[in-house]
This record gives sequence, structure tokens and C-alpha cells, in this order.
Amino acid sequence: MDFPPWIQRAIQARLDEVTARIEHDPELSLIRGETDEAFEALFAGQDVQQTPEYIEWENRYIVRKGIENERLYMQALRDGIQLTASLLGQSMLVEKGHESDQS
Repeated sequence: MDFPPWIQRAIQARLDEVTARIEHDPELSLIRGETDEAFEALFAGQDVQQTPEYIEWENRYIVRKGIENERLYMQALRDGIQLTASLLGQSMLVEKGHESDQS
């Protein structure tokens, strides 16, 4: 099912807004800083993938991405529930309007 262009634009705008909010989250900023520090330490080693610095960077990166993805998912879930409730509410109002028209 293809959504109309205006819905696609609205969804993209919401995704951009939520992503920007997550990017500026103080907790994630701290995690990003730690990840960046671990990444910089990574290049001091010879065999990068076998160094403790690489493992540290990789662990922090995975945690950061997990938190970001979880927040995006939860916001999408809340938005979807809100949209569904709104559409159902509108549908019920329309049905009630048709019932009262027939009376």
C-alpha cells in the first residue's frame, strides 16, 4: 500500500524531528563522547581489531546505536498509537453523524 505524498512528507518530517531530538539528548551526547574517545584510542594500536581499544569502541558504539534505535522505535510506536486512536476517533464521529442523519 502506497501512502499519499503528503503522508510520506509528514512521516519524514516527524522522523527528522525525532532524530534531531535524539541527536541532542544529553545522555546520548555523553555516550557519543565516550564512543569518540574510544575510537580515537583505536588508532594507536597495530592490529586494530585485536586491541582492547577497538573492543571498547565497538562495545560503546553498539550500546549507543541500540539506545538510539530503541528511542526511535518507541517514539514511532507512540506516534502510531496516537495516529490510530485519532483515526478511529474520527471514524466513530463520522459513523455517529451518519446514524443521526438517518434518524
